[in-house]
Amino acid sequence: MAINPNKFPRTTGRRGKGGFREDLGIYLRSTWEANYARYLDFLLKAGEIRSWEYEAETFEFNGIKRGNRFYTPDFKVINRDGSTEYHEVKGWMDPRSATKLKRMAHFYPEIKIVLVDQKQMLSIHRTAGNLMPKWVVVST
Repeated sequence: MAINPNKFPRTTGRRGKGGFREDLGIYLRSTWEANYARYLDFLLKAGEIRSWEYEAETFEFNGIKRGNRFYTPDFKVINRDGSTEYHEVKGWMDPRSATKLKRMAHFYPEIKIVLVDQKQMLSIHRTAGNLMPKWVVVST
């Protein structure tokens, strides 16, 4: 069962430069997540998606006693056809993140997770980065 996370983000020190993004009106935990949110806004304005939310839902892994018991995807995306996807922005795949994604596939096989990695972020930067005024160039 999905539950709503707290309104304020958790700080773990594991991510990049988090902060409030004036252009988006929300706090995001990293520059990559902020750039991806700008890209989702771009898709929204172009009519390619219906909506998106940041850290909209948290999924619990019932029965897990140790380790990663919860997972909060970075973005919830509602497509034009009404289908829902969850997008996870990952610069690198550490063991903790890999475990969460494996557990998500096991406990919630009906939920579609889209992994947005360095390759996809570079592609977005090359094709659309200059169309988004607040896009931040990040060294990879």
